[in-house]
Amino acid sequence: MKAMEKLEATSELQSRLSSLSFSSFPGIASKQCESRPPDRLHSTNLSESFTQCVGSTGMDTTKDPGQLCEGNQEAPAVQAPGTGSEENVSAGSCQPSTEIKAQMPPLQPAHTWTSAAVKELKAKLRPEKDSVVTVYRGDIMTVNVPTVPEAKKVCWEFATDGYDIGFGIYFDWSPVTNRSITVHISESSDDEDEEEELEGPVSNGDVEKGSKSQTNSNLAEILPVYRQDSHLSVHGGSHDFPGEGTYLLKFDNSYSLWRNKTLYYRVYYSA
Repeated sequence: MKAMEKLEATSELQSRLSSLSFSSFPGIASKQCESRPPDRLHSTNLSESFTQCVGSTGMDTTKDPGQLCEGNQEAPAVQAPGTGSEENVSAGSCQPSTEIKAQMPPLQPAHTWTSAAVKELKAKLRPEKDSVVTVYRGDIMTVNVPTVPEAKKVCWEFATDGYDIGFGIYFDWSPVTNRSITVHISESSDDEDEEEELEGPVSNGDVEKGSKSQTNSNLAEILPVYRQDSHLSVHGGSHDFPGEGTYLLKFDNSYSLWRNKTLYYRVYYSA
């Protein structure tokens, strides 16, 4: 008796479920029933029927409902950060750097010169302890020289004992917060020290192997880092201030596996 009551209850529930599917999901039910007669819907699982019908209409059930528009057409996907177009990148968090970069005027080339007065420069700078330094193997020494209102250009001179050294100049357009000249020593990675250095005179076209690419968007190149034969002649130059910022004079010994370099240098301002 109980079995009969349970069967009748189940039959009534299936009948109501069938009626609900026709009234509430007419589009889905009509597509499902194109190949099935209505009387067979009583034995159909509603969730299975919905999944099959959604698959037949080309809808992606994994997408957020907000990404679907009328006519079952998929709304344009939101691009992932870093993969969009230049317009999207510039409109994001990089906008301040882009604005600063857009305001950068073109840099004038540096005025450079060489001199045979190596002994004279070394004798002049030797009493000044801060002007004679050792750039150890694998290291890069960066001299940070901020612009000052009292001057119009920065000047430099340097020479080395026995061997060459890499040299290059960059300009950082970031606002100056410290007017003092500072020195920073950084070590190159182990990968950069795998090749032995070739000592002796080098041509100007020998690009410095230890130089690193500049990732600072506010940094502009004035002189790329090249190995200079500063053990044979004095290397000097000057550059007119392009505006407010900081010069980065790089003395690069990162390509050397074995040799430390004794560097004689001076940096000064000129009106």
